Amino acid sequence: MTGALPLTRSATPPPAGPHVYSTPYRLDVPDGSPAPVLFASPHSGRDYPASMQAALRVPLIDVRRTEDAFVDELFGEVPALGATLLAARYGRSVADLNRDPRELDASMFSDGLPRASGQPTARVQAGLGCLPRVGARGEAIYARRLTREEGEERLTCVHDAYHERLGQELALLREAHGAVLLIDCHSMPSVQPGRRQLADIVLGDRFGSSCDPRLTGRVERAFRTHGLSVARNAPYAGGYTTRRYGRPKRQVHALQIEINRGLYMDEHMISRLERFAEIRAIITDVTAEILEIARLVVRP
Repeated sequence: MTGALPLTRSATPPPAGPHVYSTPYRLDVPDGSPAPVLFASPHSGRDYPASMQAALRVPLIDVRRTEDAFVDELFGEVPALGATLLAARYGRSVADLNRDPRELDASMFSDGLPRASGQPTARVQAGLGCLPRVGARGEAIYARRLTREEGEERLTCVHDAYHERLGQELALLREAHGAVLLIDCHSMPSVQPGRRQLADIVLGDRFGSSCDPRLTGRVERAFRTHGLSVARNAPYAGGYTTRRYGRPKRQVHALQIEINRGLYMDEHMISRLERFAEIRAIITDVTAEILEIARLVVRP
């Protein structure tokens, strides 16, 4: 690994939308030179523009139950430990940052798709494309169809702007260190159809294609040391983010972490359990271990 180089960032945030959107992320950087690890939380955003809320046919809480609520708080000590944290501001129903922007549902729009899209995937057909059509109960969330302009504004001002910043930060860290590790932070429902019991933690490295398996193994051991059960790549192997950025041969590693929501929150009320502080402390300890792992293993 090469010595750290000064990092430079654009002082100007991406342009906000003409109507409702501000910068769609919060970027927290440490004092001094950051470690070669970037933690991203794409689904913990909780902001919903008034224009979207006015179009809903379901209570807002039904939409909010799709969030990875509080994940950004669980990883809140990342900057203090010496790494970068990128956290979404908008809820995933505004635009799903872990979906390909071409995963669009034509039935959602009154005047055509905002962008070209490929063949409908199973996720799109289920209403869970980049611009989701359904909420936590699988029920359609909109009282009307969206316009092409509304869709394009969300894609440009939320999805594109987030990934532009994520890509820039990864490039800066790779330039400084010669290699970089992206930790994509998520949570998962504690109960899922067809599965009797989920692990506490699911690590997704796309079966070794997005992250050096040695890294995945070390992170797994770190969680197990704290008494948490861990599974790999089932039921989550990694999504758009790990697929897009994970290039181990190019010294960019991407690992998805899914945390069982039953450990730390009431999933119906979207509120913290008494164990929240305990789980946050464990995540903080594991974060510190990940930084040590990265310094030893992530090498050009």
